[in-house]
Amino acid sequence: MRKLSLVIPAVAVLGTAMFYSDIASPQTISNTFRARDPGVRSGPAGAGAPLTGLTAKEIDFFNSGKLDFSEVEEIDEGLGPTMNLDGCGGCHSQPAIGGTSPAVNPQVAFASSRGMTNRIPSFLSASGPIREARFLKNPDGSPDGGVHALFTIAGSPAAPGCRLAQPDFEAAVRNRNVSFRIPTPVFGAGLMEQIPDSAILANRSSNSDAKRSRGIRGKVNRNGNDGTISRFGWKAQNQSLLLFAGEAYNVEMGITTELFQVERDQSASCQFATVPNDIINTESVVPLDAVGAIEKFAVFQRFLAPPTPSASTPGGADSIGRGRDAFSNVGCALCHTASLKTANSGVAALRNKNANLFSDLLLHDMGPGLADGVSQGAATGSEFRTAPLWGLGQRIFFLHDGRTNDLLEAVAAHRSGSSRDGNASEANQVVNDFNDMPERLKQDVLNFLRSL
Repeated sequence: MRKLSLVIPAVAVLGTAMFYSDIASPQTISNTFRARDPGVRSGPAGAGAPLTGLTAKEIDFFNSGKLDFSEVEEIDEGLGPTMNLDGCGGCHSQPAIGGTSPAVNPQVAFASSRGMTNRIPSFLSASGPIREARFLKNPDGSPDGGVHALFTIAGSPAAPGCRLAQPDFEAAVRNRNVSFRIPTPVFGAGLMEQIPDSAILANRSSNSDAKRSRGIRGKVNRNGNDGTISRFGWKAQNQSLLLFAGEAYNVEMGITTELFQVERDQSASCQFATVPNDIINTESVVPLDAVGAIEKFAVFQRFLAPPTPSASTPGGADSIGRGRDAFSNVGCALCHTASLKTANSGVAALRNKNANLFSDLLLHDMGPGLADGVSQGAATGSEFRTAPLWGLGQRIFFLHDGRTNDLLEAVAAHRSGSSRDGNASEANQVVNDFNDMPERLKQDVLNFLRSL
């Protein structure tokens, strides 16, 4: 439309109607249209509320867990000695508590809070995503893959004598020995937890011809102990919300719990809370006070409702409807399964419910372009769980490492490698078919995704 506004004065001065019609005909305008990401959806968050149908007691547990989830931890309470941030709510706040990376990265200010003397790694910025870092290899060349906390409590008056240094992240960046992950939203996590293994496996077997023709396979990641299907985390590496909660406390904040009772760094001069920091209070007669923080964290996630999609924003209901149909027809829904159903549950609000998560909860090979080189369970370095899309409309950063905030770029990144080289992404054919769609229909798909 900028071209049209420039042409109109020329018509008035030159009196050349043919010039106007040649340059700005409806066909020309249509041909120059390019689909674009509508951006973070405006309006109410539509997320962060408890599930509909919870009992009064369940709401009490939800609210208690929400308080713990939102709490900022301190060194004398067990924060550190190594950590990525000081609270769950700091990482999971967009567009509401329980979400993902916010517009302003709190890690930048946190680095020097409490008098700590941390340097800010080059891969963090105030306007970028919250990140955790994983080293691919140990100094001896053996596989690593574990989280290396970004910050330490050194320098803080609350940690006298602690001189613990940060890892050398800049060397890791230079040597391409580091990969990143951003927080996953936990909306609707209880519904995901209640989807039975049988439903996941049945869905994997469905539409087999359509999947095979596009090179889509998919496999489950299983818990190493009982063999049940894991489903939480970027690589479906965690089986339960309680384990997910305990690991987050330990890895992201350095807080020990009943599940993880040993500090990740045991430097003697940096221990200021020398017993597990969060355990069940066996002396309490009040149920909410007896339960430890990770149990409350797990219950909060379990009772957190999924996001509410918009019926008309962006682009209008007709565009969103066309986009949903095209999303399915082009093959996206073969992995981003629109809905799976929960099974029986002791919580009525979770029992036999449709979970409209847009994920099959399977691992798929995404090719060398997205590969992070980290193996977890059955997931190889190039395999990731199909990311649930509910709530995508109000996310700022995309993909496991937050490399883009543009939805079109995120779609394009699903395509890499080739069958000839034996490293093709399972999404290659679907992305090719998406790229062949008319621009207006692509826009409908983007509008649909941003409506979620």
